[in-house]
Amino acid sequence: MSGAVGQLFTGQWFTVVAALALVLALLWLVARLARRGGLAAQGPRRMRVVEAMAVDARRRAVILRVDGREALVLTGGGQDLFIGWL
Repeated sequence: MSGAVGQLFTGQWFTVVAALALVLALLWLVARLARRGGLAAQGPRRMRVVEAMAVDARRRAVILRVDGREALVLTGGGQDLFIGWL
């Protein structure tokens, strides 16, 4: 594009990029303040992965610790399956 039309088009793109950068910066700032102010989820985790092992190409056996108890879960394939408490 040439002349005034090209400058107008470039100016619009600059405005769009600057507005997007401003919105992303504000989202980042709000998230950071929420974590610091205690609004985000904190505290001890109730569930964590203890161990995971591949059963075959699609499935995995996973041991989860939930509230001090361990559970065996088979994931992948057609559906996930809770095997039981260990």
